[in-house]
Amino acid sequence: MLSDRPTKLVPPVLAKMAAWSLCLILTGVVVFYFVQVIARLSFVVLPVAIALLLTALLYPMTRSLRQAGMRPIYATWLTMIAALAVLAGTGWLVGARATDEFPNLVKQVQATVGDVQEWLVTGPLHLQQTQITQYFNEVVALIEAQRTAITGTVLTAGAVAVEVLASIVLLLFVTFFLLKDGDRIWGWFLKGFGRMSPRVDRAGRAAWSTLSHYVQGSVLVAAVHGVVMGIVLAGMGVPLWAPLAVLIFLASFIPIVGIFFAGTVATLVTLGAKGIVYALIFVGILVVEQQLENHVLQPLIVGRALKFHPLAIILALSVGGILAGIAGAVVAVPVAAVIYRALPELMTDLPALPPPSMVAVAPPVAAGPELPGGPAGSQGPADDGKSGAAGRSGADSE
Repeated sequence: MLSDRPTKLVPPVLAKMAAWSLCLILTGVVVFYFVQVIARLSFVVLPVAIALLLTALLYPMTRSLRQAGMRPIYATWLTMIAALAVLAGTGWLVGARATDEFPNLVKQVQATVGDVQEWLVTGPLHLQQTQITQYFNEVVALIEAQRTAITGTVLTAGAVAVEVLASIVLLLFVTFFLLKDGDRIWGWFLKGFGRMSPRVDRAGRAAWSTLSHYVQGSVLVAAVHGVVMGIVLAGMGVPLWAPLAVLIFLASFIPIVGIFFAGTVATLVTLGAKGIVYALIFVGILVVEQQLENHVLQPLIVGRALKFHPLAIILALSVGGILAGIAGAVVAVPVAAVIYRALPELMTDLPALPPPSMVAVAPPVAAGPELPGGPAGSQGPADDGKSGAAGRSGADSE
């Protein structure tokens, strides 16, 4: 007697694995083409990404000015002018110090090279002068062999400079309008999601809160790092201490890798200018200060917005560096943090409404994080009394 139960050609476990495999393949295809589009539009995407970071950094000043009674347009202009003044002042300081101290650095490096050369001859290695000369000639020949490549790089620098200038102009425009009309732009953006706008709104506000805390905390930590190491270099009498302090400040935005690069450059300059003893002292102070930053400053200032394991940070840096070079490594960690915080809000549905008899005693819902361009807790067109539990509760109570 034949069984009436249908025959299963594929075991249930294998069917589930096939379904998950298909989903992963489709997701991989979408991500691949999305990355390709981003790479083709890097001329636009990169300035916009940097503009978002600058907006998260500068918006507290704009908000304070607007709360003091200043019109949005004037508050935005004053914020932009102040930011440009800080950049111009820093550039002037670095340029002036470099112009004054570079000749002295060259003389000190030449003297250090002479001392090292003498130590190689008279020290425990007992190298011959001919051997040292041969090594030096090999280095010079290597540089001469790369002259063509260096010349080609210099020739293409003109076209790169034009692209950089255009990117800076676009960056300034995007930053200005995000500071001035950020909430209105966000409200317009939400209109395209229809019934999904409440989820997108919550995810966007969670992402913006994370980005703001991360950027502001990272700038504060990098500033402390750059000032401390700049004071150490100046106290040692190392030439170019101001440019090196700025380099350490900028490199601090690239976790783990950045400080290694900047520290190496500063150590080499210290070695060439002051000798091996000062270089070792600088390395020791750098290591201690870096440990204090990792175990004290980072957890206290940035830890509330970003709690990533070092392995996750390294993987994010690797992926960002492979996809977009140094710029990708800079934005990789904040992008990963934003995605990590926004996805739960995007995937979670709103809680069910309480019974009508409990509406009056239901606790109020806290306002979302503030977006640039509007007051704290403003919700834009998506939150007009229909997009959230608080709005719907208010509508029912009316």
